[in-house]
Amino acid sequence: MPALDDYLQQKLLLLESKHLKREAKTTRRGEGVAVTRAGKTLVSFSCNDYLGLSHHPKVVKAAKEAVDTYGTGAGASRLVTGNIPLYDTLEAALARYKKTENACVFGSGYLANIGTIPALAGAGDLILADKFIHACMIDAARLSGATVMRFAHNNMEHARALLESNRGEHHHCLILTESVFSMDGDCAPLQSLKRLSDEFDAWLMVDDAHGMGVLQTNLEGMIVMGTLSKSLGSYGGYVCGSQTLVSYLKTAARSLIFSTGLPPSALAASIAALDLIQTDHSRGEKALANARLCTTLAGLPPAQSAIVPLILKDNDEALKASLLLEKSGFLVTAIRPPTVPANTARLRFAFSALHTTEQIKALADIINEQGWVCRSAE
Repeated sequence: MPALDDYLQQKLLLLESKHLKREAKTTRRGEGVAVTRAGKTLVSFSCNDYLGLSHHPKVVKAAKEAVDTYGTGAGASRLVTGNIPLYDTLEAALARYKKTENACVFGSGYLANIGTIPALAGAGDLILADKFIHACMIDAARLSGATVMRFAHNNMEHARALLESNRGEHHHCLILTESVFSMDGDCAPLQSLKRLSDEFDAWLMVDDAHGMGVLQTNLEGMIVMGTLSKSLGSYGGYVCGSQTLVSYLKTAARSLIFSTGLPPSALAASIAALDLIQTDHSRGEKALANARLCTTLAGLPPAQSAIVPLILKDNDEALKASLLLEKSGFLVTAIRPPTVPANTARLRFAFSALHTTEQIKALADIINEQGWVCRSAE
């Protein structure tokens, strides 16, 4: 297909000229925060395994035992034969943890959003979304057929103004936000949003993917979705809410109906990890403390979560900074548009409970030596 290849090659060249071409680099993760790339061992500040549970002996053991018991794959969708007993255990545990009536587990966080949001809102409805919500929420909102409006990031006045002007023209309204924003690390004003949703007869849906296990956030009365792939160190997504909501999703969410169930090992690992974070909050507290230590040492705004951004604006500058850190023994991925808005390319530091004080001090020393904080403020 030479015509197609020629067309795509031109698009790749254009992306490369803007420093926006991506490449998946082979990476081997070991225990702790060490990773290996091209034969070199690096300290990772890019992984979302905030609690370091992906290699925890209890989590690994549970995954292995599940393979022995159930095999490597689900074999079919959940509504056919893929709904193995581990699903019931995990959903009950998630509901207890989130203090809801029930939970529904999906194949990934992306699938959870792409299935849930169009199942709740459609033509004639309004979706009001924070400007910085994750791509999967944006895609789901667009697929729903509802009218989609975006309010300025964490701006309650703008959200209220949009509701006052538009709520009355739509049957239902769904408000979308995140507990912790994945690229900025800041937190949404959830209680203000909940009061606003109640006032305007709207439903509030919160993506808790990057808050779970790190922050003890009050999510009562909200539709809560998240992932099993970050603090739980496994794979999958979920939605927590009322029994009626869960029953409806298992009938109406297309990404659940038409997807093969998760591998048994992922379900078992998630159950074991969830048990660990329910009985011990120290790992989440440590991840947050590590992030705050770095922001103190590097002169950055105090961390609100385990995520710390350093905005360098220019795509090429972000790539150069990432390469410099890699040469110094650290893995910190450069984040560029369209993941973040134009002219906000950045380094995104993700902190784990397993990072040591020495590693954090060494990272902060490089940030200070390079003057990146000063340059970002220009």
